[in-house]
Amino acid sequence: MANGICLHIQAQEDTLHTSNPADKQTDITDVLRNIFNVKPKEKSENDASVAILPVLGYNPSFGFNIGVNFMAGKQFGTKSTTIYSVFNLSFSYSTKQVVPLRMRHNMFTPGNKWNWQGDWQISKMGLVDYGVGTGQNHNIKDAFSFYDIPLKNTDSAFPIKYSYIKLLEKAYRKVGKYWYVGGGVAFDFYDHINDERLSETRITPHSVYSKRNGFDTTGYAANGFLLALQYNSREHPIRSYGGVYADVNLRFNQTWMGSSKNAIQLVYDFREYFSLSKRDPEHVLAMWQWASFALSGDIPYLEMPGTAHDTYNRSARAYTFGRFKGPSYACFETDYRFPISRNKLLSGVFFFNLQTASDDRQKQVFEYWEPGIGGGLRILFNKHSRSALCLDFAKGRYGASGVFCGLNEVF
Repeated sequence: MANGICLHIQAQEDTLHTSNPADKQTDITDVLRNIFNVKPKEKSENDASVAILPVLGYNPSFGFNIGVNFMAGKQFGTKSTTIYSVFNLSFSYSTKQVVPLRMRHNMFTPGNKWNWQGDWQISKMGLVDYGVGTGQNHNIKDAFSFYDIPLKNTDSAFPIKYSYIKLLEKAYRKVGKYWYVGGGVAFDFYDHINDERLSETRITPHSVYSKRNGFDTTGYAANGFLLALQYNSREHPIRSYGGVYADVNLRFNQTWMGSSKNAIQLVYDFREYFSLSKRDPEHVLAMWQWASFALSGDIPYLEMPGTAHDTYNRSARAYTFGRFKGPSYACFETDYRFPISRNKLLSGVFFFNLQTASDDRQKQVFEYWEPGIGGGLRILFNKHSRSALCLDFAKGRYGASGVFCGLNEVF
């Protein structure tokens, strides 16, 4: 089960130049200050900032879910030479004992000499599963979702509960104006897997895939090391009006590191931003590709890449977490972002996405596509960091639709 609110902030150059100065904009803080007649406090550029957001949700298999999401930011060097560092802690609890605890960090040392990225998680998790690959049987029906969780389970859904421990840590060294090289380790442990609809008389996609590929249906691991290359010319770390971000990783799952099986994956994240107006650069066309391809070996079922499996679980709006998955998977998204109010407090977005996944038999990635389309509202949270509260409505195939909430743009 994905966290209700997920943050999406990646490594990028922090040059905060814009033709719309922040002091001419209005954010939520300004609105509250005007209401309560409070004067703004002077802050240093190195002062930390903290945001606290609620997590809410409901699913019949997981119960009512409530939690909290903390986000803190800190500038460890001068603003002109060092990218803003971000730390995230999220915790929630459901009435049916689904308890995710997750910590993420994206930290830059002064001058961007080193970039440390990490994702740590220890959780009792839940997933509403629909099988492997795109282009599935058209008789499959989805339900309306809220915060990436379906509000009801259809007959074609297979809820799974499991214990999960994740440790991902990567280090990048700056080697050029926009270039970074690095590596890291990744440990993903899945245990106490409860495939709710599995019985002596009924099979499930998880049980079929696991037995066919030699995985224990009650638990497995995907552990390995990574080699990484990154290019980053985005002009802003949170809400870019221009530039390119590309991150390419090779992941080697190894049995000598405790992995259930050996496997090699190619994972890449590519983003490009075009400002459509010199007078108002907030009119932006943004494009994103996130993909993971199995080059060799076998990947455990719950570890396969899929819908909302990006770092902050925001991709492929219209569908729930893990709705489509496969050994190889790709998602393509396009946003048109635009201001609504002159003071920039309100802005909007229209978006379209496509995702495709292989299966472990004959179906190939790029053979079948699943679309999603929607629009959303942005409320400026902090005009200096360009962070915004996001509320999106999206619709896809098979009756899929939902409301997706978060802090900052999806990409």
